[in-house]
Amino acid sequence: MKDMNRNIYSLFVICAISIMSVWSCTALDEAPDNRTEIDNTDKIGKLLTSAYPLSTPAVICELSGDNMLDDNVVVPATHNDPYYAFHGQAYRWEDIDNYSTGEDDTPYTVWESYYQGIAVANHAIQAMKEMSDDPAHDRELAHSWGEAHVLRAYLHFVLVNVFAEAYKDEARSRADVGIPYVKEVENTVNVNYGDPKFRKSVAEVYDLIEEDFLEGIDLIDDSRYQVPAYHFNHNAANAFAARFYLFKRDYANCLKYANEVLGTNPQLRNWKAINKNTLETKVNNYNDEKLSCNYMIQSTYSLQWRMLVANARFAINEGTDFKDTSGKTWHVPSTLDVTIWGNGPNWSGVLPAFEGMVYINGAGQQFGAWLFRLYEYFEYTDKIAGIGYVHQLYQPFTADETILCRAEAKLYMGDREGAIQDLGLWTNSHEVTDPLTLDKITRKYRRGANNNDWVSELYPQEMGFEKVLAGDDLSVLDCILHFRRIETIHEGLRWFDIKRYGIKVYHHYRNAHEDEIHTDSLTWDDPRRVLQIPQNVVDAGYPSNDRIRPSSNQSSGPSSVPVPKVYDPQDDDQDLNSDTNL
Repeated sequence: MKDMNRNIYSLFVICAISIMSVWSCTALDEAPDNRTEIDNTDKIGKLLTSAYPLSTPAVICELSGDNMLDDNVVVPATHNDPYYAFHGQAYRWEDIDNYSTGEDDTPYTVWESYYQGIAVANHAIQAMKEMSDDPAHDRELAHSWGEAHVLRAYLHFVLVNVFAEAYKDEARSRADVGIPYVKEVENTVNVNYGDPKFRKSVAEVYDLIEEDFLEGIDLIDDSRYQVPAYHFNHNAANAFAARFYLFKRDYANCLKYANEVLGTNPQLRNWKAINKNTLETKVNNYNDEKLSCNYMIQSTYSLQWRMLVANARFAINEGTDFKDTSGKTWHVPSTLDVTIWGNGPNWSGVLPAFEGMVYINGAGQQFGAWLFRLYEYFEYTDKIAGIGYVHQLYQPFTADETILCRAEAKLYMGDREGAIQDLGLWTNSHEVTDPLTLDKITRKYRRGANNNDWVSELYPQEMGFEKVLAGDDLSVLDCILHFRRIETIHEGLRWFDIKRYGIKVYHHYRNAHEDEIHTDSLTWDDPRRVLQIPQNVVDAGYPSNDRIRPSSNQSSGPSSVPVPKVYDPQDDDQDLNSDTNL
């Protein structure tokens, strides 16, 4: 695996430009004596390589959404602590402050690494401006100019979808507080990034994102990359544009960019070609950088796999029914069934592509399961001491997710048959042989049916959708959202779908040292849908998000902090069971 460690060039821009660091930096106007001058295209390319973040919001988004269940509720008589205390806070939609800056998957690491990437991109853009009067039309610089702008746009896109409201409509999103959009190299100490000059509305952030990627998308030249899949190559940039316009509800442009990358004969993942001999072989096949369906691969320091395998608290699991203290019966849906282990409109039982691909953790099936691709890579720095770095690969953009963006755009543009055709291509690629039809979709996604776990409570009108689907079109939308939930499992994108559609989410939880089960819900207008600005940043003076939750939903936090269990990749006693035992 190619490790995407930050190179030396980024060390001289982190302090000056990273929003996480602006209150602690000093002497920013003095260049270090050993600073490397960025004065040629090779150095620009290396600098931009270091701008791709090594963190992911996947864990906090998965915990916030509806894919994870609390096993203390699902499994009788269990009272487990979370892997890290902040996991419990994320699941309870509380301000996440119970973490250290050295822990992975926290709001701190996401905010810091993504703004650091923005800082590096800004430094590269500034260097190119100094090298040419018109970098966009300079034959040597145009590609890097394009990559820097598309990357800067994407990093802000992730940040605004995590730390701000979802895009609603032009008027409402102009009133919603967004995030700082940073476009300049900063050389001033103690910049007030809470100033409106920097902290834009959600609509303004979207406008600037669009401006950035339109500046760069046509300039990207894949031949300039040694390994295109680890960069914003042509396909990844167009897939990003398709997702951006889908979220903004500009369906014509979503269709335009999705067609640019997918064409008339989409090359989706060939699940039959994945070698199932060993778990490692499966993962390597899935993450193959040469696969045409893997538009972009992101290497991260993430402990999501360990959270699911080495801990028995939050998991993708079978559901349950229980009575609360008032005598009300609650139905907890099986997230295992609606994601990696359930039937669909034109298949029965497990999705054929996932046969032999689903694993249960060492605690037993009742404590949940995970799809094989979540598996981690371990990079030893000292084999004798058994220490090193955990790497986990994510696919921010794939053909399989992009075709679902296209299907949704087609549906809203009145092309229901075209949407079903794209959904059928997705099921075909997942080895489903039964053709997908409207009749099968409407029978599967019946609203009003008792405990139909495959449909969600949507609030599109409240979220500013100009067009609200009904009847058969609504069933097709439910199918799209179901397929997206399956396709993006472990990636965190389901949380973005929850936010943009105002999907109502229920969380039932029982803390480690109590017997009572708590029930909480997140409605479309609940301010807790916006993740709190990292506590470290707030403590430094940055204004926090207003996340005052309904008083009836308030709950107490966990009573103890767990000692994390560390996975040893050489420990043969780790019990990893494939789905053949389910």
